[in-house]
Amino acid sequence: MQDIPTLIEKFLLVRQSSEDFCKPLEIEDYGLQAIAETSPAKWHLAHTSWFFETFILKSYEKGFKHFNNKFEYLFNSYYNGIGEQFLRSKRGLLSRPTVKEVFQYRNNVTQRIIDVLNNGDVAQTELCDLIILGINHEQQHQELFFTDLLFNWFQNPLLPTYQNRTLQKTLIDTKKSSWIEQSEGLVEIGNDFDGSMFIFDNESPRHQCFLKPFAIQNRLVTNREYLEFIHEKGYNRPEFWLSDGWSTIKQQSWKAPLYWKHEGETWYQYGLNGLRQLDLEAPVSHISAYEADAFARWAGARLPTEAEWEIVANKRTAEHGNFVETNNLVPVAAENEQFYGDVWEWTSSAYSPYPGFKPPKGAVGEYNGKFMCNQLVLRGGSCVTSKHHIRSSYRNFFYPEARWQFSGLRLVRDL
Repeated sequence: MQDIPTLIEKFLLVRQSSEDFCKPLEIEDYGLQAIAETSPAKWHLAHTSWFFETFILKSYEKGFKHFNNKFEYLFNSYYNGIGEQFLRSKRGLLSRPTVKEVFQYRNNVTQRIIDVLNNGDVAQTELCDLIILGINHEQQHQELFFTDLLFNWFQNPLLPTYQNRTLQKTLIDTKKSSWIEQSEGLVEIGNDFDGSMFIFDNESPRHQCFLKPFAIQNRLVTNREYLEFIHEKGYNRPEFWLSDGWSTIKQQSWKAPLYWKHEGETWYQYGLNGLRQLDLEAPVSHISAYEADAFARWAGARLPTEAEWEIVANKRTAEHGNFVETNNLVPVAAENEQFYGDVWEWTSSAYSPYPGFKPPKGAVGEYNGKFMCNQLVLRGGSCVTSKHHIRSSYRNFFYPEARWQFSGLRLVRDL
């Protein structure tokens, strides 16, 4: 049984954080959507409220009534078990409801969730589990808020700035980076629903994997190293590229990571802190899996599997990682090991179900399971992930061509 006051406190903190993140926005920013993959800030605010209304209030609130019954269609993301959805690529056309109405919707749902939690007549265990899922769901959308806003703003020649912050740089000596060796053997990865911590369904069940001996780098690949790959014509040498990757970079005319700009002899990078000179010691970010894989081949290495990453990360802590709470909102150089925060790390593992995986019953079972096809797993969290939302077993997933996320890489070598 969850402690209800503590759960309400966590719920309110996450709900307030979503709104606090929007404070630097002007009203014109709330409806931006450059591509189908990015959603407007207003939609994120509404959809996370829709989640609580749809999966909790409809089942647990006495005398339930929709705040607006059309919202079930407008703000349903992909849950076919709930009903049809407004076309994803046209979310930016939803000038109505207004931003004011969306905030009213949020306030209404937030208060009603608290009222339900304070009602002692409901089945608390199942209800609390759904509240915790909703909290983690909203944290995912907070991260998407930042990545989507950055991409949407990048289309504007003015290159808007979310914040103007002086970053504390920590210089690293790449020559002193080390390789962590892992011996051959049978290991266990994943997590089980044992009540000790929240996990998403795709992290379960815990199961065995056999690993051959390998060495994994103790830090992320830096902008300096990636720039060397560019200078050595990495984007023009097909021997480093997977076939689909080569086709993609030619079709898209990619010559550098997303958000990099080249003026004269100087490279710049656009981020939530505006356009700034490229920090050579910071981890490279906003690259696709194709680019990560090509760099690894050029470097005489490869990407880790998700099992290799997890078994090493299990021995590390996320306590001092560069997450959204640091308020950097960009990857930064680290003096010591980097296994959590800064950038999501591409792995070579296909996003597929673990042996024995079973999605939850009902529409909520569509959360992860139906996406287990044609995507790759990323690990570790990023500079816009909450530190309260990451663990070694966390499985993020994107299509290999995706670049608008804070995605980078670390290297692995066979022993």
